[in-house]
Amino acid sequence: MCTSPVVVVTGANAGVGYGICRRLIFQLCLSNPPDSWPQPWVRASDVHGSETPRHDGLTLIMACRSTQRAGAAREELYAELDAHIVGLRAHPGYDGHADTFRKNLQIEIEYLDLAKLSTVFNFATEISKRHTYISHMIFNAGVANFTGIDWPVAMRQVVFHFVSSITKPQYNLQSAGETSEDGLGWIWQSNLFGHYVLFRALEPLLNSPAYTADTRIIWSSSLESSPKWFDKADWQLTKTNHSYESAKYQIDLIAPLLDRRALALQDPTAPAPPSKRIRHFVSHPGISHTKISSALVAYGGFLDTLKLYAFYFGRLLGSRHHAITTANAAIAAVHLVLVSITFITFSSAPPSNTESKTDAPGEGVPLRFGSETDRWGNPEVGIEPVEQWRENAAEGEVLLRRCEDIYRDLLKKRGTS
Repeated sequence: MCTSPVVVVTGANAGVGYGICRRLIFQLCLSNPPDSWPQPWVRASDVHGSETPRHDGLTLIMACRSTQRAGAAREELYAELDAHIVGLRAHPGYDGHADTFRKNLQIEIEYLDLAKLSTVFNFATEISKRHTYISHMIFNAGVANFTGIDWPVAMRQVVFHFVSSITKPQYNLQSAGETSEDGLGWIWQSNLFGHYVLFRALEPLLNSPAYTADTRIIWSSSLESSPKWFDKADWQLTKTNHSYESAKYQIDLIAPLLDRRALALQDPTAPAPPSKRIRHFVSHPGISHTKISSALVAYGGFLDTLKLYAFYFGRLLGSRHHAITTANAAIAAVHLVLVSITFITFSSAPPSNTESKTDAPGEGVPLRFGSETDRWGNPEVGIEPVEQWRENAAEGEVLLRRCEDIYRDLLKKRGTS
């Protein structure tokens, strides 16, 4: 039996983060979780690993800014799972796996505020005291600095491009210039750099031989990610009025680059990659009904309810991106945790008749994985290429070097290596 996974989820106590935790434990209490099944679009040539073994347990670490709210969320997760298992026991073919999994499930809570880098290092220290390895990290936490709605633009987009208006709105106003207590761009640090520091600080646990399979990091992007606002000069996003879209696009760039480094794809003269690697993937939740837009419309108020109805109408019109519920919005991230790497399509590779040594799988335009649904709300996983990858990949490398430079400076200030 393979060692049980130890999974870290940031921003886990509410919204999509809670949906990820709930979906993950509901899936793992099944002997053959559907979210681990290959997707229809997987190419036969995408062979990179072995089957995902059955797990009889899980350690789930909820990394949250509010440990009080996380505690309440943990109790709710346990209660929902127990009720779910009661239903499973009633099935004639029940094999008892869910009861075994429940006995071996541990849900831990740890304080983490990505806008305060001291808490990131403290988090890594505390986790290292309790665990010898980490198998997966889901970088779900993030913030947006929405301030209001540009109503003339909103009305125009709703009238002439309705589905676009509820998928990639052009009318959300954002503030600019906020910095964190660490002196870095607040949106940039809270969405991207804080997670980068978390990855680097926990790298020893991710590389630990105690967990023999490749470890995985799932970075959360957004449908609103856009190269349109990508500005290499304003890389900490303190000047732009579109910092949220820019931060998510930066994630689209750096995560595939980190994965390619792990696979040693960028250096054809490098020796064969090690047997154990830290893999990096990008997912997005589609459009879900959460509190992230509460600065635009009061959550639960009239406009928020109207927005929810618009989401359902857009889905009936054929939009696949309106997951709406957090359980549906979690499917892409959970799939990337559970599916065998054998069955992950990594890039929009060139046609087979043009393949060469430079056209190996993974060297085309990288893909990101999205939560989708059909018209009736049945969740599915979709894929799409990273926009303007070839035009901006080099700037993504520059951004990664800057992240690493700041990280090393932080280590020097802390007196650590």
